Amino acid sequence: MAQIEYRTLGKSGLLVSTVGLGCNNFGRTGTLTETQQGTDAVISAAIDAGVTLLDTADIYGAEYGLSESLMGNALRGRREQVVLATKFGHADYASPISNWGAKGSRRYIRLAVEGSLRRLQTDWIDLYQLHTPDPHTPIEETLSTLDDLISEGKIRYIGHSNFAGWQIADAEYTAALGSHPRFISAQNEYNLIARGAEAEVLPAVNAYGLGFLPWFPLYNGLFTGKFSRDAGPADSRIMRTRKHLVDTAPWDAMEAYAAFCAERGVTMLAATFAWLLAQPGLASVIAGATKPEQIRQNVAEATAWRPSADEVAEIGAFFATA
Repeated sequence: MAQIEYRTLGKSGLLVSTVGLGCNNFGRTGTLTETQQGTDAVISAAIDAGVTLLDTADIYGAEYGLSESLMGNALRGRREQVVLATKFGHADYASPISNWGAKGSRRYIRLAVEGSLRRLQTDWIDLYQLHTPDPHTPIEETLSTLDDLISEGKIRYIGHSNFAGWQIADAEYTAALGSHPRFISAQNEYNLIARGAEAEVLPAVNAYGLGFLPWFPLYNGLFTGKFSRDAGPADSRIMRTRKHLVDTAPWDAMEAYAAFCAERGVTMLAATFAWLLAQPGLASVIAGATKPEQIRQNVAEATAWRPSADEVAEIGAFFATA
């Protein structure tokens, strides 16, 4: 197996693996990682494979904080081997923290970070990310609070998720104006089918030197190559809870892409990792896993093939109007 690669996250000195582990399945009902044992197995496999970036959020799991709690137990004695990223302040999540106030406010952030540190059983969080924009709190208040947390050593770097292009620019301007640490990363939906980030988000990310972390990079698993017009793994999340993604997928484009991969002797998963990692500014492909073998496969596929610039363009063109 080729060795996994590492990239700095944006203009920071934070080094992350180009294959990350999305931790939204830890504590999720009906998955193998619902339990501590399942979580332990996946995290151990990730570390052993060279995956350093573990990305979670305080809302992940069947109940608030469960993913973080399972991870805290799993990382005992191995904390320094990973880059631990978590998120706070999702606008659509209310209970049991609805009385904390606006999600980007000083009060909310202070309460949220202490809870995450406790559940993760760590003294610091490597990358602390605002999960969604907060329309009620000036970004200066959010940045000022995060600045304090960096000074206190509770967090090392900050990032945001689901920002629009103008919000990325506004945060950059506000950080500079107030002499606050700037966000180093942006996490938005991006994959071969969902290309909206190309309009404003990716240009802003690259203009300001942020590291880009796509969520749903494999379109909920559709680009693993295990699905067809008519079928897919019955135990997969997409078939159990999001079958509409299969039903509405651009199958003409998918089949043309599959033929492209077959001509080159590479899997669709390898080609998809390669296309993503060829995008300017993209630092890591964060993919979920519920089994150790999925981690090992992701790492193997992500290091299996490097396309030419023409092949990168051809892959993207299959889905340009999908």
